[in-house]
Amino acid sequence: MKTELFRTCPESGLQFHKPAENLMRIHAVLAVVMLLIGGLSALAVTLTRWPAVHLLPADKFYQLLTFHGVNMLIFWIIFFEIAVLYFCSSTLLKVRLATPRIAWIGFFLMVAGAVVNNLAVFGGNASVMMTSYVPMPANPNFYLGLILFAVGALIGCFVFLGTLVIAKEEKTYEGSIPLVTFGALTACIIAIFTIAMGAVILIPTYMWSMGWISHIDAAMYRLIWWAFGHSSQQINVAAHVSVWYAIAAIVFGAKPLSEKVSRTAFVLYIAFLQLASAHHLLVDPGLSSTWKIFNTSYAMYLAVLASMIHGLTVPGSIEVAQRSKGYTKGLFEWLRKAPWGNPVFSGMFISLIGFGFLGGISGVVMGTEQINIIIHNTIYVPGHFHATVVIGTTLAFMSLTYFLIPVLFRRQVFLPGLAKWQPYIFGISMMVFTLVMMGAGTLGVERRHWDMAFTDAALGFDYPASAYTLMGLVGLSGTAAIVGGAIFVLITVVSVFFGKRVESESNYGTATTRLLKAEPTITPAGGHEAAGKFGFAAPGTFAMAIFFLAVFVVYYAVNWKYLASVWPMS
Repeated sequence: MKTELFRTCPESGLQFHKPAENLMRIHAVLAVVMLLIGGLSALAVTLTRWPAVHLLPADKFYQLLTFHGVNMLIFWIIFFEIAVLYFCSSTLLKVRLATPRIAWIGFFLMVAGAVVNNLAVFGGNASVMMTSYVPMPANPNFYLGLILFAVGALIGCFVFLGTLVIAKEEKTYEGSIPLVTFGALTACIIAIFTIAMGAVILIPTYMWSMGWISHIDAAMYRLIWWAFGHSSQQINVAAHVSVWYAIAAIVFGAKPLSEKVSRTAFVLYIAFLQLASAHHLLVDPGLSSTWKIFNTSYAMYLAVLASMIHGLTVPGSIEVAQRSKGYTKGLFEWLRKAPWGNPVFSGMFISLIGFGFLGGISGVVMGTEQINIIIHNTIYVPGHFHATVVIGTTLAFMSLTYFLIPVLFRRQVFLPGLAKWQPYIFGISMMVFTLVMMGAGTLGVERRHWDMAFTDAALGFDYPASAYTLMGLVGLSGTAAIVGGAIFVLITVVSVFFGKRVESESNYGTATTRLLKAEPTITPAGGHEAAGKFGFAAPGTFAMAIFFLAVFVVYYAVNWKYLASVWPMS
């Protein structure tokens, strides 16, 4: 192993393989570029769904909705996830990256795919939204771009796996791979399955768009496409949960309450998480009730169990770490005295709470066959996946970025005071956005129609006034969230390209050091024996878990009651 190809970060102690470092940087930069252009389209879509503004005509709305969905749900997130895979393998295991040249081929394929797909959308005849359901055809380059991008991402996954093999052979770590790397491996395995399903359906669809195949069965397309479309979100879940564990260790030096239990939860993700895609198919007549009920209850609940384990052990590990440092008063001093001014922590914790309470609970409700019927294809659905993909994944990735700017890019964070507020602006606005979206969906507001007033339609429909109020709040909160996202892009771009260089620990930069480090803590005389209360190692986390369970039970019961009121029996 050539030591001259490695550098050690003096602040974090992390060891970077220079070829891997360059790949991490370029993937992260492209991810932020995709976030920027996806955010600009989000503003136009939001202002159109806001009834008082209703910005775009129908054709432009569907064009930009397609553009927004593909760039945000696929390009932004997967570019960043490939950077995370390289970080979790090469950097955390202190090993050279396998086949950097092949990794660059994968990157260029991803870039080519994103460009080809976006040009197809802007060229017209590709306003089919992310789902691109047949028999509605898109420009062939729409499918070709996705295929190229998927192949590039698949190469990145295999480079990650190859790096793990090298680390094993060169014995750069002892025992099992670290938990964060194990979580990244989980994301990689799910990604390979997801991309395989994408190839199974997108390649024939591309051939169909070229006229080489005469027919694609719509029901078959939906079934296989959701094995790709929804499973891609499961990559995100495994990745952002790994980021939660990483940030808990970075900021607090926290260790999982039980590594075996956390690893088992990741294994449950591999076995059961992608089955949640069935909730998109619960109104499809071609699938049996037995298939629907098994996939969305008995099997999916094991994936829900895994998320609940992570939701318990991540804050639990933080609580134990905080209590061992002296924050032992009551149930929540450990949380009150957490470094809320550090965006690395605050963004992660808002991500965890939003994903659990909003994304998790709403996902289980949507996955129940009977309840699903009252919210299927309403705006409740994008409310749910904004809670999972945006609050859960995007905010977690933003939080990690604040750590990577000085550590990976060796730059001081631009406007650190504004950076402290960014997770709150973005996270809280997005929480309101998802809540009012789900409320409007419960009242029946449609998911994809560009005009909820059905202006000049032959058959109109009048929503209650509260639905218009909720959609107005969608516009307000969505705009505020976009401002929060724009602040993140501004801070990241200026920091990476124009920020003051960090050469060594001595000139690391006072503002940036304060931004990344937890507040000083006091270790009690009793050491670790002072941790815990009422017989629990993490009583505050346990109390939050009980509160979560109570909220879930109440909300679940309310939805069953609502189903009974809209579908009366006689």
